[in-house]
Amino acid sequence: MLGYDWPRLHAMLNDLPAALLVTAVIFDLIALSTRRASFRQAGFFVLMAGVLGAAVAVLSGLQAEDKIAHGEAVHEIMGTHETLALTTLGIFAVVALWRIFRERRMGSTERALVVLLSVGGAGVLFATGLYGGKLVFEHAAGIPSEVLTEELHERSEGHHHHGGEAEEDEHPHDSAAAGQATPEHVDPPGTPPHTHPPGTPPHKD
Repeated sequence: MLGYDWPRLHAMLNDLPAALLVTAVIFDLIALSTRRASFRQAGFFVLMAGVLGAAVAVLSGLQAEDKIAHGEAVHEIMGTHETLALTTLGIFAVVALWRIFRERRMGSTERALVVLLSVGGAGVLFATGLYGGKLVFEHAAGIPSEVLTEELHERSEGHHHHGGEAEEDEHPHDSAAAGQATPEHVDPPGTPPHTHPPGTPPHKD
């Protein structure tokens, strides 16, 4: 779809729900400390959007798992990433359902407990992103093998800049010589009178 396969869709769908869920937790913490209903309401609606987005992200990740070429190391990290993602979704889904049915009847103790559960979910969300980053940046998961092979070949040949510092470094000796004055010529004592050819640097007889 539009050139996007499941791994690319999963990468595209990850960021927004994560940001929404973290923002919802922040709103709830502010509401809990200030007792302002406006922050609590904002946190509620952001939470709902975040949970829906997280469900889509998890589903795309489950589909992407079978489409990524990988070895044993990636398989293990991918399993941990999947477990953490499902745990994150489960925690915030429970919080969302809890608030849907109890939002208007919660006491202060119950609300604090819900916020505490949300904070725990945010911690698991952070770990999920950490393992997702390991898959991409440490093991190149999602990059086709032929593309990765070509990239490694290009890196082995080095990257040549044109202009700027790269060109200046091509002739370091010429640069040094251009910045130095020509040393003065001194004739040794007892040298008979003589004539120098044109262009001879200044000297002492």
